[in-house]
Amino acid sequence: MPSGVGHKVARLLGIQLQPKDPYHHANDPRETAHFNPNQTFVEESPRVDEFFLKLAPSGPQIWQYLVSLFPFLSWIGYYNLQWLAGDLVAGITIGAVVVPQGMAYARLANLDVQFGLYSSFMGVLVYWFFATSKDITIGPVAVMSQLTGAVVADMTTVLPDVPGHVIASALALLAGAVVVFIGLIRCGWIVDIISLTSLSAFMTGSAICIAIGQVPSLMGLSGFSTRDPTYLVFIHILENLNTASMDAAMGLSALAMLYLIRGVCMWIGTHYPKHQKLAFFLSTLRVVFVIVLYTLISYLVNRSLPRGTAKFKILFDVPRGFQNAAVPVINTPIISNLAGYLPATVVVLLIEHIAISKSFGRVNNYRINPSQEMVAIGITNMLGPFLGGYAATGSFSRTAIKSKAGVRTPFAGVITAFVVLLAIYALPAVFYYIPNASLSAVIIHAVGDLITPPNTVYQFWLVSPFEVLIFFVGVFVTFFSSIENGIYTTVLLSAAMLLFRILRSKGRFLGRVKVQSMLGNRVIGNDRQQPVPGYGTFTGSQEASTRNIFLPITHADGSNPEIELNNPYPGIFIYRFAEGFSYPNAGSSLEHLVEYIFAHTRRTNLAHFDRPGDRPWNEPGPSRRDMKAAAAAGVDAGLIGVDVSLPTLKAVILDFSSVNHVDITSVQQLIDVRNQLDRYASPDIVDWHIACINNRWAKRALAAAGFGYPTVVPDGPHRRWKSIFSVAEIGGSHSAAAAAEVEVNEKEVARSRRQTAAGVDVEGGRHHHRTGAHHDPKKVGTGSETAQPRKSTVTFEDTVHHLHQKRMSTVKGAGPELHSGRTVVAPVHGINRPLFHVDLTSALQSAVANVEGRYEGLEGEHH
Repeated sequence: MPSGVGHKVARLLGIQLQPKDPYHHANDPRETAHFNPNQTFVEESPRVDEFFLKLAPSGPQIWQYLVSLFPFLSWIGYYNLQWLAGDLVAGITIGAVVVPQGMAYARLANLDVQFGLYSSFMGVLVYWFFATSKDITIGPVAVMSQLTGAVVADMTTVLPDVPGHVIASALALLAGAVVVFIGLIRCGWIVDIISLTSLSAFMTGSAICIAIGQVPSLMGLSGFSTRDPTYLVFIHILENLNTASMDAAMGLSALAMLYLIRGVCMWIGTHYPKHQKLAFFLSTLRVVFVIVLYTLISYLVNRSLPRGTAKFKILFDVPRGFQNAAVPVINTPIISNLAGYLPATVVVLLIEHIAISKSFGRVNNYRINPSQEMVAIGITNMLGPFLGGYAATGSFSRTAIKSKAGVRTPFAGVITAFVVLLAIYALPAVFYYIPNASLSAVIIHAVGDLITPPNTVYQFWLVSPFEVLIFFVGVFVTFFSSIENGIYTTVLLSAAMLLFRILRSKGRFLGRVKVQSMLGNRVIGNDRQQPVPGYGTFTGSQEASTRNIFLPITHADGSNPEIELNNPYPGIFIYRFAEGFSYPNAGSSLEHLVEYIFAHTRRTNLAHFDRPGDRPWNEPGPSRRDMKAAAAAGVDAGLIGVDVSLPTLKAVILDFSSVNHVDITSVQQLIDVRNQLDRYASPDIVDWHIACINNRWAKRALAAAGFGYPTVVPDGPHRRWKSIFSVAEIGGSHSAAAAAEVEVNEKEVARSRRQTAAGVDVEGGRHHHRTGAHHDPKKVGTGSETAQPRKSTVTFEDTVHHLHQKRMSTVKGAGPELHSGRTVVAPVHGINRPLFHVDLTSALQSAVANVEGRYEGLEGEHH
């Protein structure tokens, strides 16, 4: 919209447009006496169209997005025999492990064992196309299988005509579609809302529930449901121990052998490092060994019995091939009944997979893309149901094995798929004799590693005791209710803890102290050339050996309480926000600010009220007895109850180093506090300085509310503002800017020499008197301290004047070669917002200089 039309519409609607530059800094003649437009910087506010333009993808970004959907394109062209050798070993190893685990987890999902093989095959076959992790193995996992089994059990009562494997496939397809959508819109960061505490509680609680739920099958117990809450299953197990059958022999001995083999292999790897690799592969294949051994025992025991009968529970017939391959059944009744289970299913699919992939990426020095991993998981679960598979995600145990086996690329999944395919078509006859109790032993052994060790819980306690409470609450809810409720409980408690911390956060008031850095018994910065091992050498530095730092006055950060910290200047307060500054915590942060200021200052105007009724209701003042006593003693009644030793409020410095965003609520509350403190300090004014603003939009919001500019006070010359800016070099003797000025400088040298010879002052155009005193540029002090050389924070007027004097002396005393290498400086922040500062030091200098300048002006008026 053209500006003219926009202004007319604004006037019509009664909108008061803010001027582009509310603080006309350049109009002050004192500030422009030596002003060089090439050395200034005026910061422009961000515009809304800039924000949306950044969101709009460019052509290269769209192409990069499309390519990122198929990560294998970045490495498949470099595939070589060495990579193939590593992938063969890892792929075959994982194939040998995933076959028995897949069948065991299928039983956990209330499905026949072949469905676990279908899920295993599709998971490893499809994942490598979209993977950004070489270590992850997609397939059936214990927790997801347990959750699927619970859903299948619930749906048998609601949809009795729908087979269980149809329900499981539909759940996988719907959850996969949700996960793919999240991945395609690149919102993989959503998993970060689930804390490590929630993940650990979920894994621990689920592992305990799964292990206890497998005990009846392990020992051949019957007469109760294993789908009840875990505590009831545990009670029923104790009540029915006397019903144990021969399955207990096959299950308990298999479980003991699994742990025995792992223990022996770990011992060999520790005591015989040369055989560590062999010990690792023997330990990895222990599941295969145990299943083969107990299948052989089962065959020898049951081969003479009629088909379909056995002395203990075995799998019996397992279909060969993909007998359940079909288009998944998705209809309105199934979708409506499964909708309530989708959130928990999606969470389980994501959190374990993303956590595992990130962990192994850090260990093996590569980065994963969470959004792309979601695409991989989602597509795997959308395609798996077409072969009869159910929900699959990343497995921690198989991923660890794959990583240690020396996998080189995600292509190892294709090799694993061939092993699984071989098992589906060639081994069903062997699967007939696999004991159910031995498969339960495999499950219990696998989930045992998912339980958070006590030492890890202790480390949690050292870091955050309250989160340990959340951890145990999550485990208990899972144990006494269900896995889904455990997930929801821990996530909600973690979110509530975060929200409470933000809502009740209070900032801290800072005090200033001078510090020095010491190396051994020497102070860094005192020597002209002082070596600092590992950090370089200070060569001829003229930096001061001391520097200002700002610490919480209460030493709440753990700093030495013997170091005395006070407000850096009477009536000036430095306040640092703790947890950002937005609508949830703006009230508590500013309330603490006001309460502290009221407790450590007094009102500027102590004049008494003529009548008691003139006082505000919340400040009734002294009693009549006190007023009579004060009158008898000749004391001003306005001083009754007032600590006159306290200073009046002069300035507030806000540290925005922890603030990245402000909103309407927080800014409005800041405006209200500013108005409140202005009334408190009236007739004086309160200067508001803001340091370390990290976001341009935050600057725009604060500037729109009137911050960043001096308070407009009717005035007199003493009210003029002393603008202090932080400046930095923008070039140097070798800069492009200096080189570009050589030609102009030569002309200036010639002109200045001619004017000098004629006795004319170059700066003012007056005749030059050699006997006149040289006028030093004025210095702005910071209270009781004297100015130090090479200050990085000075007034912009003084800086430009000093550079002008330096340039002129260089011109008069040297040739153009020196003049061409002069230092050029410019303000770090825009000069159009003088109350926004780069750091606390410059903010404090500005506040002190203007407070003292204000009182100097008042004293001058009185004289």
